[in-house]
Amino acid sequence: MTEGVVSLLLRSTRVITPEGTRAAAIAVADGRIEAVLPYGAEVPPGARSEDLGDDAVLPGLVDTHVHVNDPGRGEWEGFHSATRAAAAGGVTTLLDMPLNSFPPTTTAGHLRTKRRAARPKAHIDTGFWGGAVPDNVRELRPLHDAGVFGFKCFLSPSGVPEFPELDRDQLVRAMTEIAGFGGLLIVHAEDPARLTPQRPGPRYADFLASRPRAAENTAIELLITEAERLGARVHILHLSSSDALPLIAAAKAAGVRVSAETCPHFLTLTAEEVPDGATEFKCCPPIREAANRDALWAGLAAGVIDCVVSDHSPCTAELKTPDFASAWGGISSLQLGLPAVWTEARRRGHTLDEVARWMSSGPARLAGLGRKGAIEPGRDADFAVLAPDERFTVDPVRLHHRNRITAYAGRTLYGVVRSTWLRGERVAADGVPAAPAGRLLERNG
Repeated sequence: MTEGVVSLLLRSTRVITPEGTRAAAIAVADGRIEAVLPYGAEVPPGARSEDLGDDAVLPGLVDTHVHVNDPGRGEWEGFHSATRAAAAGGVTTLLDMPLNSFPPTTTAGHLRTKRRAARPKAHIDTGFWGGAVPDNVRELRPLHDAGVFGFKCFLSPSGVPEFPELDRDQLVRAMTEIAGFGGLLIVHAEDPARLTPQRPGPRYADFLASRPRAAENTAIELLITEAERLGARVHILHLSSSDALPLIAAAKAAGVRVSAETCPHFLTLTAEEVPDGATEFKCCPPIREAANRDALWAGLAAGVIDCVVSDHSPCTAELKTPDFASAWGGISSLQLGLPAVWTEARRRGHTLDEVARWMSSGPARLAGLGRKGAIEPGRDADFAVLAPDERFTVDPVRLHHRNRITAYAGRTLYGVVRSTWLRGERVAADGVPAAPAGRLLERNG
């Protein structure tokens, strides 16, 4: 790495590095981390200095599972509002999912449309997943060459008609094509044959029963079988069923190229606490019982689960009807993921080092974002500055999501995000984002 001229020195008594937490001074040059120095290091000539005291400095969060819905469903969310919320919550990089926008990101042309929509509005660095749907196998290689980070597919209905699910034969064709050029397939893994029609009404128990753990388990078995047979790389999205953890662990031990994520809502919320009619808690797969949550935490601690990402999937208030059968399924948490996870992690004896691994370095590794995810020389100077011992109560009015509906409303959480830094520039302070400063990212770019 060529030595640059240091323009910024950030000090903290708690800097989260790959080697552990320590008092340090971070030297920034040309938007990159030049060096991680002893806390008392002298300020280089011409550099500005800022002492963050005892606030913890984490690598900026990387959220690889965000539904921005822009263009086409901008009333649900949009690049301006989503990336503002992300910046306020300590997220410095996000990858946008290919559906719930119109057009979906299923062709290289549609990707260009998506990038045009995002470019002037991105407050943080933003990249894109492509989509694998039944009729676009020939589009996958052009999308890969255009810089998407991988391809998302559904094994059960997605909820929007322009993004159909794949049956087994279609899955194999897509997986074969993607494996042929070394790409990554990320999968909403629920077996439609194991889903049951839901009785209309406000009862959460009815919704939960309609999407049993078996739907995830059998879909994950299928993915592992085909990934092993084809030598493909697959990633399981938003893992909810802890029953699947032994399957994933065994596959990894056998050398199958499989990884998995879970989400803040599966780690912090439980089915027992969801009130009837409270469809702000509806997501697919669903929030399950407390014992299932405990098992997910164990899988995360053991490394069976690779990362924690939001699956931010917002909608308008009108779509969150009190009927669990008809309400849109999705939880808005982009601004709240870090404090939500940290609140439960600290209660269970986990550290901020682990949270940084789950929410920054893990997602960055999944997507191949080599410049993101760690506080070490050569990486982008992306930071989330957190007061980990301070508490706040979630007030939806203070959220930057376009539709301020959240399952966390009224909850008291630990961890106040003081500021967010992108390539050495502060892009949010005390919950208030600055002007858009994000760049559009490409795979291996």
